[in-house]
Amino acid sequence: MATGERSGFTLVEVLLVIALIALVGWIFIGGSAALLSDKGATPDELFWKAVTAARKEALEEQKSVILTYDQKARAFEIGDGASTRSIPVSGPDDLVIDFHPPPSDTSAAFLVGGTLVETEPMAAVTFYADGTCTAFRAQMRVPGAAHILNVDPWTCAPVLSASDDAR
Repeated sequence: MATGERSGFTLVEVLLVIALIALVGWIFIGGSAALLSDKGATPDELFWKAVTAARKEALEEQKSVILTYDQKARAFEIGDGASTRSIPVSGPDDLVIDFHPPPSDTSAAFLVGGTLVETEPMAAVTFYADGTCTAFRAQMRVPGAAHILNVDPWTCAPVLSASDDAR
């Protein structure tokens, strides 16, 4: 240039542009992560949340706690006889959740519309002050599909199946 001026950007200008790009990227990535994490919890996740909450309450209060599922209210009910709290369940309107005793040779199950359905439900499950619970399984059903969640009575955690061990 004839006047002796240099062309280009100063260090401050370059740093300012980089900071603005980083800020916009941080907002975009944080916003999209929040949108993805706001998806509703599945009935299975809500079941395990209810089991964990009931066991924790039994351990902390040092008394037995009862867990039931209210089909009309579509919620798990956790109570100790004096108070009850609910954990609402989202999912299909025709979702049915039942508690069943552990499998035995005399347990009754029928094939309904191509889906094996347990027919001997339990009214409630008890969680004890020592951290154990009644031996039970939870059956989640919608028309055309059903699956069983097995619960370890000693730890109140999921029972691993043979396919889980292979992973």
